[in-house]
Amino acid sequence: MALHTDDFSINTLVGADTFISGDLRISGFIRVDGDIDGNLETTGNIIIGEKARIRGNVTAVSAVIGGIIEGDVVAPESIKLFST
Repeated sequence: MALHTDDFSINTLVGADTFISGDLRISGFIRVDGDIDGNLETTGNIIIGEKARIRGNVTAVSAVIGGIIEGDVVAPESIKLFST
């Protein structure tokens, strides 16, 4: 697996009490702990926290998923799913 410069620092954080309605395009690493009602696309990696909920498609280089995604996930390098 290739290393990306954004592998080690989070560029964008969607906090636990945050609700976003609409599609997002992010450059770099993102962590989501809140709710997103829309598609999420990033040029880097994504972490979906265990209390996060996304109602839309997710596109990233790799994904770590602990929460709920109601949509398709495209992450060509890797997808890790946690039991939560």
